Amino acid sequence: MHVVKKIEIFSDSVELAKIISALERGGVSSYTVIRNVAGKGVRGGVFDDSAVTMLDNAYVIAFCSPDILKSVVEIVRPILNKFGGSCFISDVMEIRSMKCVSSL
Repeated sequence: MHVVKKIEIFSDSVELAKIISALERGGVSSYTVIRNVAGKGVRGGVFDDSAVTMLDNAYVIAFCSPDILKSVVEIVRPILNKFGGSCFISDVMEIRSMKCVSSL
């Protein structure tokens, strides 16, 4: 196991392409996008009852090594500041499945 950084971003689907591009420019090689998420934040509730997908919220989860995190944040932060959204970063442990097989 080793420590990696977990990046979670909530934003409008309209800005999703900019956020994905920023992650890739920062060196994040893989991510997961969940569209049409609902919830409640400091600005009130966001619900998935809209027929217009451009107004939906999206959730992006990505993992990266700690050494590239600063550059990723520097690229993503201006997008969130301009268009809105939330970003959370935490330390998590990654278990590489290939190494686990040899320990069985």
